[in-house]
Amino acid sequence: MTEARIRVPIHLRWGDLDAYNHVNNASMLKLLEEARVRAFWLPGATERAVPTAVIDASHGASQLTLIARQEIEYLAPVPYQREPIDVQMWFGKIGGSSAEVNYEVFTPAGQEPRTLYARASTVIVQVDAGTGRPVRLSPETRAAWEPYLGEPLPPLGRR
Repeated sequence: MTEARIRVPIHLRWGDLDAYNHVNNASMLKLLEEARVRAFWLPGATERAVPTAVIDASHGASQLTLIARQEIEYLAPVPYQREPIDVQMWFGKIGGSSAEVNYEVFTPAGQEPRTLYARASTVIVQVDAGTGRPVRLSPETRAAWEPYLGEPLPPLGRR
């Protein structure tokens, strides 16, 4: 278990459900994306900043963050609920221009019994907005993210 985690509560939307009355697999990707945006993008003027929010995603930014790979292992169906699910993130690896973001998605914080719905991994790559070529992560980005570096998830779905 990783000690330092970034915890982001994410509300479900009714439209996230499928015909089986649980969160659709494609919607899970969007929920993880929402958690990533809240955790890593610089906040707007009226939003609260978190220490890991270091990516300038404003229009005209000189660098972009692209997804190189995503993987999800679904462990239990996520039913609709009014309380936000508890998305916990950490870095399994921080490379030169990329980072592996690991996730565990749980029932809402404080809800018992505690259910682990999914584990996931996303590799993000920092690139130059003009050329699309990878650029090194800045010292500021590394300093903000390294406290959340922990054990990477084992290969998903291959135990």
